[in-house]
Amino acid sequence: MTFLRSFLVFLLSVTLGAPLVAAQPVDGGHARVELISERALAVPGETVWFGLSFEIDPNWHIYWTNPGDAGIPPEISWREKGGLTDDSIGAFEWPLPELLPVVPGQIMDYGYSDQVVLPFSVTLPADIEGPLLFEGVADYLICEDVCIPESVDIRLMLSVGAGQIPDTRASELIQSALADVPPPFPGDVSLSQSGAEWILSVAGGDVAGERGEARFFPFGHEITHAADQAVSFGESGFSLALIPASADAAPPESLSGVVTLGDAAYEISATPGAVLAGTRSSGGGVLGGAGGASLPLLMGFALIGGLILNLMPCVLPVLSIKAMGLVSSTANGNAAEARAHGLWYTAGVLVSFAILAAAILGVRAATGIAIWGFWLQNPILVTALILVVFLIGLWLLGLFELGTSVQSVGSGLAAKQGSAGAFFTGVLAAVVGAPCTGPFLGAALGAVMTQPAINVVLVLLTMGLGMALPFLILSLSPGLQRFIPKPGAWMETLKQVFAFPMFLTAAWLLSVLGALAGYRMAAMVVAGAALIAFGIWAFKSAGSGAKSILLSVIGLAIIVPVFGLMSATSPVETLISLAWLAGIIAAFVLIARLGNDTASRLAKGLAGVAVAAGLVWPLAQARTALASDTPTEAYAAKYETEPWSPERVAELTSQGRAVFVDFTAEWCVTCQANKLQTLQTKPVVDAFAEGDVAFLVADFTNGDKTIALELQKHNRAGVPMYLWYAPGETTPEVLPELLSIDLVTGLVEAGL
Repeated sequence: MTFLRSFLVFLLSVTLGAPLVAAQPVDGGHARVELISERALAVPGETVWFGLSFEIDPNWHIYWTNPGDAGIPPEISWREKGGLTDDSIGAFEWPLPELLPVVPGQIMDYGYSDQVVLPFSVTLPADIEGPLLFEGVADYLICEDVCIPESVDIRLMLSVGAGQIPDTRASELIQSALADVPPPFPGDVSLSQSGAEWILSVAGGDVAGERGEARFFPFGHEITHAADQAVSFGESGFSLALIPASADAAPPESLSGVVTLGDAAYEISATPGAVLAGTRSSGGGVLGGAGGASLPLLMGFALIGGLILNLMPCVLPVLSIKAMGLVSSTANGNAAEARAHGLWYTAGVLVSFAILAAAILGVRAATGIAIWGFWLQNPILVTALILVVFLIGLWLLGLFELGTSVQSVGSGLAAKQGSAGAFFTGVLAAVVGAPCTGPFLGAALGAVMTQPAINVVLVLLTMGLGMALPFLILSLSPGLQRFIPKPGAWMETLKQVFAFPMFLTAAWLLSVLGALAGYRMAAMVVAGAALIAFGIWAFKSAGSGAKSILLSVIGLAIIVPVFGLMSATSPVETLISLAWLAGIIAAFVLIARLGNDTASRLAKGLAGVAVAAGLVWPLAQARTALASDTPTEAYAAKYETEPWSPERVAELTSQGRAVFVDFTAEWCVTCQANKLQTLQTKPVVDAFAEGDVAFLVADFTNGDKTIALELQKHNRAGVPMYLWYAPGETTPEVLPELLSIDLVTGLVEAGL
C-alpha cells in the first residue's frame, strides 16, 4: 500500500505539471546540456546517481578532469541543491577521455566529443521529504579551432517518497557512463627513473600476458602530455616510457592517473620503486605508444633514408672504392666474386649499424639521452676518421702498390680486394655516412631513440640495409651487370679522380676537429698525415739511395718532437721530446757509417715507424686536446647571433619578439649547407633585421645535455633543428631540416 500511495503521488505530480526532471536539454551554443537523474522517484536515505549530460556539436570537444596542455574541465555552481549539504553531493566521476592532439607532437589535450555524461552521486538524508529542487549553472569550455566558454542554467526536480521509480532513459545514460569510468587497478604499479625518462610499470591483474595500444593519462601535469609513450610488454604486464615535464625531474612521491591497455582502463597511483619484474621485453612484443609512429612506419622511413644516403657527399667517395672492384669482377665474368662483393659490403654496413645501435643504447643507459651523430663529438674518433680517409685517398692515387705490408695498415682494409676489402668498405661507408641522415630521418630517429632497445636495433639495421641495397642488388643481378662499363685505362684515371673527394672529406673532418679540439690539434693531424705520406713514399723508394732516403725519413721525423714540445703540458713530456730530438740528431751521424744494404733495411723499418707515428701520435694528442673557445661563442661572434638558452627564449618571447633558433654543429653537413644557402644570404639577413627577429644559436658540436633534452622534447634525434617563435607566441613551430630562403623570409613576413 505504501508503494502504491507513492506511485499515486507521482502520477498526481505529473498530472499537475510538477516538473520532476528538466523537460528539455538547454542549448549553450555548441552543446545541449541537461541535468539528469537515474530516479524519477527516490526514497529517503538512498544514494542516487545524477549526471551532467552533454550532446556536443560535430568537431567540437569539452575537457576531462585534466585537460592536458590547455583547457578547463566542466563544473557546476549550485544555486539550490534541495537543502542538502556539500558533503551529500559527490564530485564528477570521469569516464575515459579521448586524446585531442592540438599540435601533433607538441600540444596534447584530453577530453570528450559527440556525447558524454559526467556522473556524480547524491546521498539523501533519511528524514528528507520531497520533492527536492536542484538548480545551478554549468560552466564549460568548448573548442574546435577556437575555444568558447559557455554557461547554461540547469534544473532538476526530484520526487522523494516511500518507493523507487527509475527514469529509464537517464538511468541507461548514467550507467553507461559509469561503466566507462576506470576502476582501481587490482595489481601492482611502480615508477622508476631511467635517464631522462620515467618508467611506469604495471603488473598483475588483468594485464598479465595481454598486448595492445597503451597510454597513461595523468591527473596532473608531471609529464609531457604530447610525448610519445613507448610501451614494452613482458609476461607479467607492461611498462610505459614517460617524458617528465621538467628536465632532470625526479619521479614524484605519487603519480596518479588512468592507464589503458587495449579496451581496458584502470585508475592507478604509482610510487617510486624498481621496474616490476616481467613488465619489459627482452626481445619482441614492442609497439609504439598511442599517437606515435608505428614500428613498421619508422622502418619504412629508415629504409628510404638509407637509400638516399648513397647520394650524399659523405658516402659517394667510399662507394667508388668497391665500384672499381665490381667493374673488374663483372668484366672477368666472375659472378661469384661479384656476389661476394655485394654480400660482404652489406655485412660490413649492417655490422656497423648494429654496433652503432649498441653504442646508442649504452649512451642512453648511462646518460638518459641518445643523440644521433654523438661519435663526431669525440676528438679521438674524428682524428681516426681523418687518418683513415686520408689513407684511402693515398691508395686511390696509387701509393699502395708496394704489397700487403703497407696495405694492411688503416685504410688498407678498405682498399684490399676480396671479402675483407668489401666488408671494411661497408664499415667505413656506414661510419662516415651516418651523420648525413639528419635531413631525411631527423623526426623518425627522434621517435625511435626513446623506444625500447629492440625498436632501436631494428630501425638502424633497416637503415643500413637501405644504404647497402643498391650495391647488393647490382652485385646479385647478372642482368643489371650488363650495363656496367668495360674496364680500361679510364678506371685508373677515375680511381685517381676519386681520391680528391676523399681528401675533401678529410678537410671537412678537419674543420670538425678544429671546432672540437682547437685548430692546433687540427694542425697536428695534418703533420701526422704528412708523416704518414712521407713514410709510405720512403718505404717504396728505400731500394735505391737508401742512405739519402733514410736521412730524409729521420729528418722528417723531427716534426714529432717539435710538435711534442709545442703541446707539452708537463716537464716529463718536455724531457721526452728533447730526448727524441737528441736521438734523431745522433742517428744522422751514425747513418753515414752504415753500408747501403744495412741502410736500406733500416730505412724500411724507420719508414714503418714514421707511418705508425703519424697514426698514433695525433690520436694520443686528441685524448687531451680542448678547444680554446666554446663553439657557440665562436659561432655567435662570427654570425652576429647569441647563444640559445630556454631562459633567453622566454625573455624574448615575453617581449613580443620573433625568435629563430638554430640547433647546429660543426660536424653537421646539412647545418653548414643551410647556413651557406639560406641563413647567411642577404634576403634572410635583411628579413631578420626588418622583422627584429632574435637569432639564437644552440651549438651541439661538443654536446650539451640541455640542448639534447630540447632536441628530444621536439622528437628530433640530432641536429639540425630549427625552431620558429612567431611574435607573441611561446610555442615554437619546428621547421624542416632543409631550409629555403622563401620559407624563412615567408615566416618573417607573416609576423609583420
